[in-house]
Amino acid sequence: MKKVAFYTLGCKLNFSETSSIARLFEDKGYEKVAFEQNPDIFIINTCSVTDNADKKCKKIVKEARKISPDGYVVIIGCYAQLKPEEIANIPDVDAVLGAAEKFRLLDYLDDFTKSGKAKVFNSDVSHATAFNAAYSLNDRTRTFLKVQDGCNYTCSFCTIPLARGESRSDTIENIVLEARKIGQQNVKEIVLTGVNIGDFGLQEGSRKETFSELVKALDQVEAIRRFRISSIEPNLLTDEIIDFVAGSRSFVPHFHIPLQSGSDKILKLMRRRYLREVYEARVAKIRLVMPHCCIGVDVIVGFPGETDEDFLETYQFLNGLDISYLHVFTYSERENTRAITMDGIVPPQVRAKRSKMLRILSDKKRRKFYEENLGKATTVLFEEDIEEGMMYGFTENYIRVAVKYDPMLVNDVKHLQLSRINEKGYVEAEELENTFEIHH
Repeated sequence: MKKVAFYTLGCKLNFSETSSIARLFEDKGYEKVAFEQNPDIFIINTCSVTDNADKKCKKIVKEARKISPDGYVVIIGCYAQLKPEEIANIPDVDAVLGAAEKFRLLDYLDDFTKSGKAKVFNSDVSHATAFNAAYSLNDRTRTFLKVQDGCNYTCSFCTIPLARGESRSDTIENIVLEARKIGQQNVKEIVLTGVNIGDFGLQEGSRKETFSELVKALDQVEAIRRFRISSIEPNLLTDEIIDFVAGSRSFVPHFHIPLQSGSDKILKLMRRRYLREVYEARVAKIRLVMPHCCIGVDVIVGFPGETDEDFLETYQFLNGLDISYLHVFTYSERENTRAITMDGIVPPQVRAKRSKMLRILSDKKRRKFYEENLGKATTVLFEEDIEEGMMYGFTENYIRVAVKYDPMLVNDVKHLQLSRINEKGYVEAEELENTFEIHH
C-alpha cells in the first residue's frame, strides 16, 4: 500500500478540495499519512493570492525531498494553473496538474513512477467548467463545504478568475444531501466556502438558484447545529439574507465582508462592484437586526494610486464603522492583472507602515467587540486545537475561547457566560462553578 501525504496552502476552499482529493486516494487503497511520515507521494495544493506563491511552493518541495528523497511530488491548485511550466522547472517536482485536471489526478498519474522530467497536465482555464463537489473532514472540528467555484468578477488586482475559471455552483439538492451526510459524521459546524459564494446558483452558464434559497434550504438540515458563511461580497449580501440569518435556526451571527478600500477612488480603480456607502449600509443593517453579530473585513493597503489621503480615508472609514476585526492584506503585484500596469506604485515601506496601522486598529476593534459581549450567555464549540496545554473553540459570533485541555471537550458544545477581560487580554467565561478564558 503506497502512502500519500497532502499539504495545503491558501484558503478554506483549497482545504475542502485537498480533503476530497485525499478521500479519492483512500478509496483506491492508498494510505493517507502526515507529511513527515515518509510518504511515497506528496500532493501540494497551492495558492496564488500573494506574490510569494513560488517561494512557498519551493520550500514545501524542498522539505518533501528531505523527508522522502524518492517521493513523487505533485503540484496542484491555483499556482499550478497559472504557471505550470515555472513549477515544472522546480527541482524534484514530478507532476503539475491544472484546474480542470486536479480532480482526475488518479487518472493521469496511476502508477506515480518518477521519470526524471516533470509531467504537465494543464489545459486553458476555459476548460474548468465542471463543478467538483468538495468538503473537508477529519482535519478539524468544523467542516468546510464547497458550494461555489470560479468568479465572473474582474477586480483589477485578482488572478483567481484566471486560476479557477468562471463562476459555477452545485445544486441546492446536492449540497443539502452533502450536509446531511456530513452531519452523520458527528460534525457540529459547517462553513460554506467558495470563491464568490454570494454569486451562488450559476449552473452551465445560467442562473438556476440563489444563495438566499441555499441558506433557507440548509437551515432545515437538523443534523448540523451551526452553519457559518465564510465570506460574501457586500453587493451580494442582501437584506433578505441578513434578515433570514438573524432569525434562523442554525446560521450563526457572523459575516465576513470584503471591503478592500474605504476610498471610492481606489474602489473604482480596483473595479469593485460597490462604493463605500453600500458597505456602510450593509454594516448598519446587520447591526440593526443582530447587534451582537461579528463582522469581519478584508482590506488591501498599498494599491497603485493609493495616496496618503486615500489611505487616511480608508483608516477613518474603518475606525468609524461598527466592525469586529480586520484581515489586512498588503498589495502585491500579480502578473496578468490590470493593476500591474497602473501608475502610482506605493513603496514597500509605505505599504508595510499602512498595514501595521490597520493591524493595530484591528486589535482595538476586536478588544471592543469582546468588551461588548461581556455578561452574555453563549455557546462554544471546542476544537482539537491544542497549544501549550490549552484548547480552543469559537462562540457562535466568532469569539475564540481558550480553556485547559480536556479530551472530553473536543467537538463538544458548552454553554457559558462571558464574564470579564483579565490582565492577559483574555476574557473569562463561566459555566456553573468553572471558569474559562477567552483568548485574545
